[in-house]
Amino acid sequence: MERRVGTVSRGIRCGIIREGDNLVDIAVESVLGAAESEGFELRDRDVIALTESIVARSQGNYVSVDDIAADVKAKLGGGTVGVIFPILSRNRFAIVLRGIAKGCKKIVLMLSYPSDEVGNALVTLDQIDESGVNPYSDVLDLAKYRELFGYRKHEFTGVDYVEYYSNLITECGAEVEVVFANQPKTILSYTDCVINCDIHTRERTKRILLAAGAKAVCNLADLMTAPVNGSGYNDRFGLLGSNKSTEDKVKLFPQYEGAQKLVEAIQEQILAKTGKHVEVMVYGDGAFKDPQGKIWELADPVVSPAFTAGLVGTPNELKLKYLADNDFANLTGEALRDAISASIKAKEGSLVGNMASQGTTPRQLTDLIGSLCDLTSGSGDKGTPIILIQGYFDNYTTM
Repeated sequence: MERRVGTVSRGIRCGIIREGDNLVDIAVESVLGAAESEGFELRDRDVIALTESIVARSQGNYVSVDDIAADVKAKLGGGTVGVIFPILSRNRFAIVLRGIAKGCKKIVLMLSYPSDEVGNALVTLDQIDESGVNPYSDVLDLAKYRELFGYRKHEFTGVDYVEYYSNLITECGAEVEVVFANQPKTILSYTDCVINCDIHTRERTKRILLAAGAKAVCNLADLMTAPVNGSGYNDRFGLLGSNKSTEDKVKLFPQYEGAQKLVEAIQEQILAKTGKHVEVMVYGDGAFKDPQGKIWELADPVVSPAFTAGLVGTPNELKLKYLADNDFANLTGEALRDAISASIKAKEGSLVGNMASQGTTPRQLTDLIGSLCDLTSGSGDKGTPIILIQGYFDNYTTM
């Protein structure tokens, strides 16, 4: 019988994960229990995905503000440090900033404007236009910023991040000076020791600063790359991808080696129990943009820090509407279906440059699937940190 359903994404409930929990057994039992409860069966190339949060929690990968402070002081000297291009986030950056502040005498906080890297707005583009400021070249001090734009609260959080971050720094015993600029080299007029906090442009920013004569530059991926006083760490991403755990502690992004062993072990156990070869991945933020708040979701360094081999690569798909409107414009009904099915079955190798593939999504499979997982699980109280996706690799000809 012809299959009438394509891709299905299911949130799988499991218990609250704590440090030391056997996440392999928990994930396998949760998925198989859901299948039995809901009356579905696993199939080859189904995808089981686990949110990075439960992976890092099971690893116990946490650091405190005092751990961060010690690492910052050791790497930047503990004097005046420029902290540039942080995102505006209580969850993602506020606790990290507390740790940085405790490791410095003074922070020159340089904020990008009108928004941060992921789209959180300090001011609107309309306000920029009305002010006559050129954000590509103009440097504003705090007094000028307030004169032009006043106190503006974030649309969703209700927080004035300029005031919020400034207060966090002073509460930790450091002086603060706030500057607004978009050119990395601007910070070198204030200090030659810098932490650049941008995520996806971090290596370029670091290169620019070093070439311009900075004495010491770290990005967030350079901090907490090794244990400090027995703390957690991430040797690949440091503080990137961290999330607030408590007011004095953050949970780091999962360690690669442990996460990779985890996904492969889940794959092996599912095969042993069901005979099905599934793919498994760990996912964090999805890679998409909110049209209302203009916020790009991806505040993690990557969407997926660990995944099985079958998730390497990009989709290789034909655009059905292109075939229907062009190659087979004279066909309808069963003849059209058969012609399109034959084209799909006959496709070989990469379709890059093929007009019939234009408009398909040339993104990494892990980015696409991870985004679907993130949307399915949400970030609140759904209680489904494991996602099962079925039919993702099916096409129009799959029976």
